[in-house]
Amino acid sequence: MDKTDMILCQLLMSNSRMPYRELADRLNLSVTAVHSRIKSLLEQGVIRRFSAKVSLRALKAPIILVFGLSKSVSLQDLRRELAEQGSVYWLGVGGGNYLYIGACLREIVGLESLVSHLREKADLLEPTVGIVSRYSPGDVGPAEGRLSSLDYQIIRSLKDDSRKALSDVAEELGVSTKTVRRRLSRMMELGLVEMSIDWYPDASNDIIAILHLNLKPSIRRSDAETVLLKYWPNVFISWSFSNIPSLILSFAWSNTMKELKELCENLEQENVFQSVSPNVLYTGYVFKTWVDRLVEK
Repeated sequence: MDKTDMILCQLLMSNSRMPYRELADRLNLSVTAVHSRIKSLLEQGVIRRFSAKVSLRALKAPIILVFGLSKSVSLQDLRRELAEQGSVYWLGVGGGNYLYIGACLREIVGLESLVSHLREKADLLEPTVGIVSRYSPGDVGPAEGRLSSLDYQIIRSLKDDSRKALSDVAEELGVSTKTVRRRLSRMMELGLVEMSIDWYPDASNDIIAILHLNLKPSIRRSDAETVLLKYWPNVFISWSFSNIPSLILSFAWSNTMKELKELCENLEQENVFQSVSPNVLYTGYVFKTWVDRLVEK
């Protein structure tokens, strides 16, 4: 992937229904070129699904990131176990069998049992448990409003193809296209629905790492997040934690190890981080959870 592909993927992660014309304008490309790039990313397996689901903000569901070294010898067994667990939505595997496990809980009271389960099944050695307070520099507060029965039906229709034509959704549900468009626009404006992609950058030859960014004692987290915005799209998707205020984890993308090294050196020179430690990911998996199954009922 080149930088344009990375920006395209990040735009689609934030809104997988973004019109081709808007994508083209954002990327300074023709609509035909955007079509061609998305087709190539699909063929490579970098993008595997245009997804729609009820947003975690709407559900007020706690987001957890558990990370640490694992003694697990069978990644495939662990993958199958986590796919069936119900709350785990992502597994990232880094060097030295260092695991990152993202989960969404129905309620925070389920945290202890989840961590105990992951510690056993993933054979984690002294895992760190982060309660996510923000998952990107532009993250906002809880969603407003409620979902109707028709809203759930619309999301269900789009869940595995969020770019589906609204006329097809309308025909499937037996309502007008105007009604579907109005309901979907409302859901997106209020943050009740999440339109994204299943993204597998390990299908390309690029380097994806997670940066462990430890803040200096005098630095506010918001100031550090502002600094990270300067490095977009090479630095993207950041997690801040309510229980670990001095730590930020961020995805980093580069084409070479030399570029990753220079990126880390530049971040160290920003005078906001006490340390910048990269951990290169070599594979990752996306799982369906109880949130996806909400619309199947």
